[in-house]
Amino acid sequence: FFAQNFERLGLRRLISTSYAVESKKYKNYQPTLFETESPWYDVDKTRIKGKIFELTRDTNGNGRIDIDDLEWHYLEGDGDFRSKEVCALRDEADIIVTNPPFSLFREFVAWIFEANKQFLIIGNKNAIGYKEVFPLIKKNELWYGPSITGGDREFMVPCDYETHSDSLRIDDKGNKYIRVPGVHWFTNLEHGRRHEPMNLMTMKDNLRFGKHKALCEKGYLHYVNFDAIEIPYTDAIPCDFDGNMGVPISFLDRYCPEQFEIVGHSLQLANMSIIKERQGKAGGGPRFYIEEEGKLIRLYERLVIRKKQ
Repeated sequence: FFAQNFERLGLRRLISTSYAVESKKYKNYQPTLFETESPWYDVDKTRIKGKIFELTRDTNGNGRIDIDDLEWHYLEGDGDFRSKEVCALRDEADIIVTNPPFSLFREFVAWIFEANKQFLIIGNKNAIGYKEVFPLIKKNELWYGPSITGGDREFMVPCDYETHSDSLRIDDKGNKYIRVPGVHWFTNLEHGRRHEPMNLMTMKDNLRFGKHKALCEKGYLHYVNFDAIEIPYTDAIPCDFDGNMGVPISFLDRYCPEQFEIVGHSLQLANMSIIKERQGKAGGGPRFYIEEEGKLIRLYERLVIRKKQ
């Protein structure tokens, strides 16, 4: 995308790196013709060295800069983002765009913030609860990007990728795709949607005219183990309530920092000692509870927000 739109986007330099084959234990790795027909190609190095791809100039003299002008060579190491040479490339960059390993998401975010870079990266939506990530969201130093609000996206995987998952799809050319649930863009790049306030009704109107039947019947319930009311749906947030409100984490898709402030996360705020006193145990991680007909009900993770005055 960036190579094909190099001039339209006004880019000066495009840098991309890849991991060495053996560092990731790829099965049946087949180098592309782009690699094997290059004078740089080395059958031994290609398995143990990472690669760097750069686009800076019109190499073929056709009067434009695009993917046909891409140049590459081997890195000194295996391409790990924590290596000195990749850190040096990070320090040269203005914006970092990638899909980091979800298992290293915390470390990758810290790696970016260490260098004070702008970024657009893909991660699992549950990453907002990480103790290394949530403070950045709360301080408005990191937020969701404007797309992938549905939470599920397909990713192409190697043809020898083995899985029996129902999320596997194979197209008519034999390419394999895996649908990954709960993914989002995470970024610190500004975008217009982030500053669009939600059009909300009053608490009274929500209970009278709202589309959520259960809420209309039961009303806004108060948590047993934290001083806040439960808001089961983002569109049911009342515009006239000034106290703490617990909302689904999907609220971040429509979060406007001028309209609400983020107070905290149920993982940090839930008082589980109250639950233990009530039922003799507090199984699982910290969560908010509501009570219905004398029964305690454990909820999914919640963000706590408050209307800005």
